[in-house]
Amino acid sequence: MRTRLQREVEIGAPADAVWRYVTDWPRQGEWIPATRVENLDDADALGGRFRAWTGLGRLGFWDPMTITAWERSADGGGRCEVLHTGRVVKGEGEFAVVALGEDRSRFVWAELLVVPAGRPGALGWRAARPVVERLIDRGLREMRDRVERAA
Repeated sequence: MRTRLQREVEIGAPADAVWRYVTDWPRQGEWIPATRVENLDDADALGGRFRAWTGLGRLGFWDPMTITAWERSADGGGRCEVLHTGRVVKGEGEFAVVALGEDRSRFVWAELLVVPAGRPGALGWRAARPVVERLIDRGLREMRDRVERAA
């Protein structure tokens, strides 16, 4: 089963400031719960690779990603797509920063995920989805607050 998950947040900061912050992959650990991110190579361009450790202590998994689209817009925003290539998380992800004016922007996080294990996996995802959405929303609010304080 494939499922789409999309969350977004408006931020009182210029699009360029938001873009620089969200694409500084190692900094995602500041706002994505229980996650640590490492660059594997040139991770700010098409073909770049990075990976995220999600978990607590030694209990967790690596989520390696490859950048499959990298676009910047003249207003400071941009769009980045990634392909999740790990054993646990499979599918595509997208980050987009949309300028809403000189000092306001919107950050959009979308995932098209492959839910494993057939019907049991689909039932598990149905139960887990609201929790995952709340965790992502909390992380996006944390990211918004950090970018607004810095702007």
